[in-house]
Amino acid sequence: MLDRNQLAVDVLLAGGAFVMLGLATIALGVGTSSSFWDVLAGVGMPVAMVFRRRSPVWSAAAVDAFALLHFAFGSPLLPVDVLIFASVYSVTVHGPLWARRTALGAALLGSLLVPLRYLDSPISDPVGWSLFILLAFAGLASLVVASWALGLLRRSRMQRVESLRERAERLELERDQQAQIATAAERARIAREMHDVVAHSLSVVIAQADGGRYAAANDPAAATRALTTISETGRAALADMRRILGVLRSGPGGDAAVAPQPADADLDELIGHVRASGVDVSLVRVGQPRPLPPGAGLTVYRICQEALTNVLKHAGPGVRVTVLQTWTATHLVLQIDDDGRGAAASSDGAGQGLLGMRERATMFGGTLTAGPRPGGGYRVRAELPLPSRSVPPTPYRPFEPTHAPTHPARPVAPPGSPPQERQ
Repeated sequence: MLDRNQLAVDVLLAGGAFVMLGLATIALGVGTSSSFWDVLAGVGMPVAMVFRRRSPVWSAAAVDAFALLHFAFGSPLLPVDVLIFASVYSVTVHGPLWARRTALGAALLGSLLVPLRYLDSPISDPVGWSLFILLAFAGLASLVVASWALGLLRRSRMQRVESLRERAERLELERDQQAQIATAAERARIAREMHDVVAHSLSVVIAQADGGRYAAANDPAAATRALTTISETGRAALADMRRILGVLRSGPGGDAAVAPQPADADLDELIGHVRASGVDVSLVRVGQPRPLPPGAGLTVYRICQEALTNVLKHAGPGVRVTVLQTWTATHLVLQIDDDGRGAAASSDGAGQGLLGMRERATMFGGTLTAGPRPGGGYRVRAELPLPSRSVPPTPYRPFEPTHAPTHPARPVAPPGSPPQERQ
């Protein structure tokens, strides 16, 4: 649409130049010996100006060619020659560097040739003719240089506007890309939270339901306990789901009630829940507890929770688990070992739990390894860097049995139940 408008403007300008300059040139040339060349210049030069923006090089070349023809074979100077200055301006604005320089040189050469054409032979007054040539050349050359300078100013302004437009487009593109990256990161974060909070509870419900079905025939009390655990786990999962959805719906500045997230100090509570479900699990702390970066405590808790959930699902009955939390000078090491099936446990290939643990550790510059350990069993080991010791250590918060459980107990499927696949 913009090119069509520019072409329409150029056609109107060329038409005005033909009416004002071309017709005057034709009228002066009719009846003279040079009428053909003058008429050709009066028509051709305005027509060439139609293409001054689309083809600036060819347009300037055509204008100079018509001017050279009528200069050589017709009148040395015509009204339509004013278009030479417009041609220099146009090719300076829209043409390449070599074309700008060529057009400037050709116009300056023409400014010198025009006064030389009017020399008498022999020259009667050399001083007067020299002064005439100098003044005529200076006047014409000043007009050429002024046209060239105006073209440079116009070109500089167009380039600056184009640069600002490209910068605005680039900033808009970067903003869209940043929004997409932020959206993808938020989706990954929500997926991890959903997996850690909800998927664990559902896997326990499935395992407990399978165990209750096997125990119903021989131990009705065990079946009753299994149903009770399923009920408690389901309610806790529903509460966690509502909490997550409440945060998503409230948005910035919302007033949704948000429960505090668990941290590394809550490992005692988590271990207590798992131990209450019948798993022989112990927690060992080595070193002086240190303050963690914001969110790192939740990462430690979730890694331990996911590792213990995998033990419940895949390690088999009668398993013993050791959770070792070691505080070194530069790192916090969390290691979960069990003596269960280890490499014998099958996998569905999804690996969402291990992937989530690795992503959580990587976010804080840490590492996580997981796999069968020598001698049998499975090991999950996470290392997170610690801040400088210049920050005073936070007091250790012991486990309080009377505290309301945030996460339900993780029961163990009874012997004989089909093993689930480790995620």
